[in-house]
Amino acid sequence: MQPKRFASSGPQPRTRNQLIAWVREHCPLSSHLEAELLDAIEAVFTRHEKLWEESKREAIQALSRGFSDKMARVRTELSAKDATISSISHYFEALVADLTDLSHRDPKTRLMNLDHFFEQLESFLALEQRGRWCAVGLVDITGFKLYNDALGHAVGDRIIARVAHLLREQVRSSDVIAREGHSACANELHARFGGDEFCFMIRDLAEYGQAYTIGDRFREAVEQYDWTMEDSRLAQAVRVDVGVVCLWLGRVAQRHSIARRLSID
Repeated sequence: MQPKRFASSGPQPRTRNQLIAWVREHCPLSSHLEAELLDAIEAVFTRHEKLWEESKREAIQALSRGFSDKMARVRTELSAKDATISSISHYFEALVADLTDLSHRDPKTRLMNLDHFFEQLESFLALEQRGRWCAVGLVDITGFKLYNDALGHAVGDRIIARVAHLLREQVRSSDVIAREGHSACANELHARFGGDEFCFMIRDLAEYGQAYTIGDRFREAVEQYDWTMEDSRLAQAVRVDVGVVCLWLGRVAQRHSIARRLSID
């Protein structure tokens, strides 16, 4: 998945103060990250101003000596430097998007962390008005502690990473079974619940039985995977338990009970 980019609005910042104000308005960061970002901006502007002054001096010297060819080169350089300011905001916009994405993800699996998953879940349940089915599921690796104890934590980590990959691959909100009209970025709702547990949400279902079809497909994909590719000692298939709660979004009263029904609030 590609990092979400912040949408620019209004005129592009053209000065140091305008860019700093733009960053503070559009990039919600901790005070530590904001300070690092503003320091980087200051360094870029200082370098830009130095290059600008050097270019002006070169222009004056070229004019005084009548070097028309050098003047043409200087004009090209000045035009390129003038475009630097407008590109700075795009660069830092991408940087902040990457930092924000990292803060929302579990470092081992690259799935959402649980806090961000619940933020997305609560927002969806609060805003969604259409009458339709959605599903929230909880996944647990069967007997995971035995793998850790017998084969070591390195193998356990590979099992967790592979199950996370299969979860992303098999449980998709843009599924042909799960009809969804939103953007691909908004659809990705898989999270690491903690340890060897995961959770997911399927946003748009024609009927609740489709959630169980998708859950079974994921469970079978885990069992059918060749686990010896992760470690030769995994001769028997790793298995997962999958629990799914379905919710009809037309019933507003049910929206606040979905987390309790999963026993994860």
